[in-house]
Amino acid sequence: MVWAQADTGSLYYVTDREATITFADDTTRTYVHPGFREPIMVLPGHDDVPSGWLRVRTLDGAHGFIRSDAVSNIWIRVSKSEQTLHVYRGRDLIFDWPTDLGYNFFADKVKRGSAAEPDHWRTPEGEFFVVAKNPQSQFHRAFVLNYPNARNAERGLEEGLISEAEYDAITTAEAQFRVPPMSTALGGFIEIHGDGTGIRSNWTQGCIAITNTQVNTLWDMIQVGTPVLIEP
Repeated sequence: MVWAQADTGSLYYVTDREATITFADDTTRTYVHPGFREPIMVLPGHDDVPSGWLRVRTLDGAHGFIRSDAVSNIWIRVSKSEQTLHVYRGRDLIFDWPTDLGYNFFADKVKRGSAAEPDHWRTPEGEFFVVAKNPQSQFHRAFVLNYPNARNAERGLEEGLISEAEYDAITTAEAQFRVPPMSTALGGFIEIHGDGTGIRSNWTQGCIAITNTQVNTLWDMIQVGTPVLIEP
């Protein structure tokens, strides 16, 4: 995942859809509008960096200042084989917690599961991001992931699970960083949520469950746009 691969400086991503990078000599003048979730390099600060701002460089070379609250370098990695959720700040591991996963957590998610097909209550694998936060979840609080994403939609279309229209709706939602359709045959509503046991149990319908205390710890730290890598 790109967020942990910077050789120099510190790689962040933009979390404010209205963020601007200003000229270095005048923070009232907009230089460029970075895209939502666009990676940017935060450079070492000097005395000329105003409070609440960061000196940054985009990957295509634009330099300037950005508000510090418009970017983040927090990301999440879930290891299904270890049944562990890891939270990083850049390359630094800051939390490492046991997690509950889907009923059939060994396999990658292919389609919607049900009581008739519990084998398909699986936790998906791949690169996702937090597309919404639900403070009123039935499982305490939840970070909603953008499953199904474009990769899932491409496979679903090839396998005849979804229509062209459903494929277009999913890929358009991803391009616009919106919640994807959740009612197709691919399933949906994959979340990192509370009510976890803390003992690596397998009871969810594909979600990643941690304890309520752990969700509360992450609540203000995790923003819409936060990358989530789910590994086998």
